[in-house]
Amino acid sequence: MELAGAVILLLVLCISFLFLISAWKAMGNRGNLPPGPTPLPIVGNILQVKTGDMVNSLMKLSKTYGPVFTVYLGSRRVVVLCGYEAVKEALVDQGEAFSGRGELPTFNKVTQDFGVVFSNGERWKQLRQFSLKALRNLGMGKKSLEEHIQEEAQCLVEELRKTNELPFDPTFILCHGVCKVMCSILFGNQLNGEDKEFLGLVSMIDENFQLMSSFWGQLYDIFPNIAKHLPGPHNRIFACFEKLAEFIAKRVVLNQETLDPNNPRDFVDYFLIRMEQEKQNPLCEINIKDLVITALSVFFGGTETISTTLRYGLLILLKHPDIEGKMHEEIDHVIGQNRSPAMEDRSKMPYTDAVVHELQRFSNLLPLNICHSVIRDTHFRGYTIPKGTNVFPMLTSVLRDPTQFSKPDSFNPGHFLDENGGIKKNDAFMPFSAGKRICLGEGLARMQLFLYLTTILQNFTLKCHLDPKDIDLTPKASGFGNIPHSYQLSIVPH
Repeated sequence: MELAGAVILLLVLCISFLFLISAWKAMGNRGNLPPGPTPLPIVGNILQVKTGDMVNSLMKLSKTYGPVFTVYLGSRRVVVLCGYEAVKEALVDQGEAFSGRGELPTFNKVTQDFGVVFSNGERWKQLRQFSLKALRNLGMGKKSLEEHIQEEAQCLVEELRKTNELPFDPTFILCHGVCKVMCSILFGNQLNGEDKEFLGLVSMIDENFQLMSSFWGQLYDIFPNIAKHLPGPHNRIFACFEKLAEFIAKRVVLNQETLDPNNPRDFVDYFLIRMEQEKQNPLCEINIKDLVITALSVFFGGTETISTTLRYGLLILLKHPDIEGKMHEEIDHVIGQNRSPAMEDRSKMPYTDAVVHELQRFSNLLPLNICHSVIRDTHFRGYTIPKGTNVFPMLTSVLRDPTQFSKPDSFNPGHFLDENGGIKKNDAFMPFSAGKRICLGEGLARMQLFLYLTTILQNFTLKCHLDPKDIDLTPKASGFGNIPHSYQLSIVPH
């Protein structure tokens, strides 16, 4: 019996060894893939792509292998694109081929390939077309939505006044204000912004974004089959997403009970009406699961990206009080103190507009972009990328491309100003990505960033107890997102 057990153990070890060698050879057999470091069995390029420092690791590899290279995150093959020219060529010039959504395990466990952000194929095409139309019907880019954001901006001002010039962390206040706008679009004005459940969701959104960008979030994205069995804070990510999904599912039920097909109130209503219209159409891919996951994606993505950009923006202005001063001068000259800022003011405020652009470029909120994939075997720059291969079109490499921005690592509004002080367009400005998967809410985000920031500076001057030279603008975490260091500021009535 002992001999038989030993023989079985030896056979298992031999088979495992042969499997590892076979897997290693398969990973090393690149065919006509872009170049890259040789992966190890199972762990891939873990020695070159460090968990907790993925962004910098990939940028360092681009210096060795060029703007297009291949890495293995565990057993997952990923082609990385660096620099404006390579990213534009893929997402714009070959946009259809690169239009697939790749893997993002921290999301995929919850989304399961449903919803407008994480689906593929015909489902994605139908969802994107419908979602864009619904958001436009709800006022994206129109005066009606602008007026609502103006109202919420004034509510934010009142909350800021309550700080009585004492130091405070702006994270929750900013997230709360943006979250109320997102909720009104998705669920109408039926939600109490001071409800305990809602306030808990606000905190949860920020917590999840930070967890996904942390060491543990990156560990799960590289080794999901291993990390899912490990204890650690990454498990909190899924608990938070599930609570957000439960909240949205409850809102959907409430909308179903009070739905008037002739008078849609919000995004959920438009979705429910479309589902009813298409219920006899076997080619329609849209269903209730898509509704919940689409609303979750828009709710989470819209709230966190805008509020974190604002939070990063205030920190940057604390670092550069001279820039804040010039913005105050322009706001006082164009808007004054007797009315709310409006989007029509932006064309008369090139310096402030340039600062908002530069805040987005410099904060570089989603440095890796959201993972793409190629939907067919794709020829790209002399290489062949097999169908289904994941692709990282690195937004950080575009927003800080030295061939496109004169001082890529410095905060400089001059990147978006011409020699006459007017606003200057730059095609490498891609904070919302580019091509067929460009952010659905780009127009909404631009509107909120301009109106919130100008309204805050119309009413307050920013103060910090630190010397500006001691303010650290490097992110405390750089993974799925770039997270600014926690800080406190005081605001003084302007």
